[in-house]
Amino acid sequence: MKRGGILNRHLAGALAELGHGDGVLICDAGMPIPAGPRVVDLAFRAGVPSFAEVVEGLLAELVVEGATAATEVREANPGAAKLLDGHFPGPGLTLVPHERLKELSAGARLVVRTGEARPYANVLLRCGVFF
Repeated sequence: MKRGGILNRHLAGALAELGHGDGVLICDAGMPIPAGPRVVDLAFRAGVPSFAEVVEGLLAELVVEGATAATEVREANPGAAKLLDGHFPGPGLTLVPHERLKELSAGARLVVRTGEARPYANVLLRCGVFF
C-alpha cells in the first residue's frame, strides 16, 4: 500500500496516464458529467470530500499550466473563487461562462467528482510537463 499521496487506486492510475495538454475537470456534485472522459467519483456525501481538498490534493500530484472556471464563481461561490485565485493567480485562471465551461469539459480526459454541494465549484485543469 502507498504510504502517502493519493490512495484511491482509480484516481492514482488515471493521473499516471495523463500527458501534456490533457484536461482534468474537478467538479461539484451538481455538474453534468460529459460522456467520454474517464470518471473518478470521490463523492461520499454532501461536502465530502470538499472541492478545496480535491483541488489541493490534485495540485500536489500534477503539473498544471492553466485552469478554466466559470465566471459565475466570483459572485455565487466566493470561497471557491478565492481558492482558485490563490492557486492560479493572474493569467493562470481563465474565466468563461458556465455553459462554455460545460462545453469545454467534454474535451477533458479525466473527470474527478467531489462531494461539494455549493454552486460553481468546478475547474478544468490543463496538464503541463515536469521538465
